[in-house]
Amino acid sequence: MLIRPLRRLLTRSTAVSRFHTFPPCLSSRRILQNFKLADIGEGITECEVIKWNVKELGTIQSFEPLCEVQSDKASVEITSPFDGVVKEILVKEGEVAKVGQGLCVIEVDEELLDSDSAEQIEPASSDAPIISNSKPVEDAASRSEHIPEEPSAPRRLHPMDPNYLHPSTPNVNPENVLAKPSVRHYARQSKVDLALLSGSGRDGRIEKKDIDAFLSQQASSVSVHSGSAAPRAQAEQDVIVELGRTRYGMWKAMTHSLEIPHFGYSTSLDLTSLHALLPTLDSHIPEHFNPSKSLLLPINPSALHPAPSHPPVPESAQFTRLTYLPILLKTLAKAMMAWPVLRSSITPGSTNGGGKPTLTIRPHADIAVALSTTTGLYTPVIPHADTHSIYSLSSQLKHLSFLGRQVPCALTTNEMPKRGATVTISNVGAIGDGEYAHPVLVPGGGVAIVAIGRARWVWDVSKSDRGERRLKVGVSWSADHRVLEGAELAAFVESWRAYVEAPERLIGEGI
Repeated sequence: MLIRPLRRLLTRSTAVSRFHTFPPCLSSRRILQNFKLADIGEGITECEVIKWNVKELGTIQSFEPLCEVQSDKASVEITSPFDGVVKEILVKEGEVAKVGQGLCVIEVDEELLDSDSAEQIEPASSDAPIISNSKPVEDAASRSEHIPEEPSAPRRLHPMDPNYLHPSTPNVNPENVLAKPSVRHYARQSKVDLALLSGSGRDGRIEKKDIDAFLSQQASSVSVHSGSAAPRAQAEQDVIVELGRTRYGMWKAMTHSLEIPHFGYSTSLDLTSLHALLPTLDSHIPEHFNPSKSLLLPINPSALHPAPSHPPVPESAQFTRLTYLPILLKTLAKAMMAWPVLRSSITPGSTNGGGKPTLTIRPHADIAVALSTTTGLYTPVIPHADTHSIYSLSSQLKHLSFLGRQVPCALTTNEMPKRGATVTISNVGAIGDGEYAHPVLVPGGGVAIVAIGRARWVWDVSKSDRGERRLKVGVSWSADHRVLEGAELAAFVESWRAYVEAPERLIGEGI
């Protein structure tokens, strides 16, 4: 009974309905634009789409995160250059996009288009319709506003992380497992719990073949109990594993490393004085790096005037004890400041020098740290290491290690800039029991690399006939012989040794 009067009220022409109508000449025009993957530098030609932060028919604002892509070196978050509505997603999650390829189609106002973003956008088609800002567009936008956005899945922890739960644990949420929707649907049909599987795809992603292998393993287990030897024969077959993007990038970098003539130099450093100094440094870690040691003073130091506050330190960068590595980094940076050639980077074929290669001397010591992860080897950079304190360097190392353990790797171009570092340090002694190594220098990795071995107590008779017990660590250098002479590298290592074996110099020079 109420439908007819209500319909009459809705169709009746009133002043309110005429207030919301616009002449066609005043309506803003909306066009479809193809948003392309821009060149992010470092010679990267393709990227894998890790996650979309917006759904189809969803609205997006300028500078809001649009999607996250991962290259051979890092993951990058791409933001939207303008306001609009995402009409279509062209590259799904897990797919690879080439540089210049369209990622999505966005409907924008023609008046809001900026000429600076012309390299990233282009019309969706030559005959793309120009849509007036009329009711159908408003309806589509209103429908997109009511589409619930699913919360983004948290990053998976590295297997070495203390908070990591093994996939076989029944408490693991299957929704946190990396898998495509079609694979999840296939797992539900096959009644397989994805949390029980280990993915063979890129970044541990579970593929359909992993489910088939799990089902066949369950079926073969029945035959094992009946005396069948088929599973043993299957286990003895060869397995072909595809290289991931990071490991393939490492393969290409190591191939190019053959172009560099290496010069090796190995020696040992005496850490006995540092070992005696370490407990004192541990007991005086600043509160913003170790909040658990915060002390309440009986007198407020800010009673007269507020004391300078330190910037907040994320939990991933906090630590409770020091190691030898940040002290070795600090002393290495001090030695690099006295040797400009160790702060130089090579520019091959520069036209400024008549076509000859040139060296760029940097004002500070930029040191890269080799970081081994489940997806491959990364070299994040600590810029201006000479300006950091020992505690700040330890905090930087802790945070970089945390980002590298995330799956997928959370290191971005902020931690791995295109210019890189001039010296790389690899702490192989933290993993193995070896004393010396032969590190490899890759193009763009600076002019030298050093590998730190395992520190051990030895009986040293070099300074006295009776000898004494000393803590020593082996260091192995590889340098670009096109830039560094052997005598220069040996003299530089002796300059570094002077700081390591006499850490009191840091106090005299104001650290």
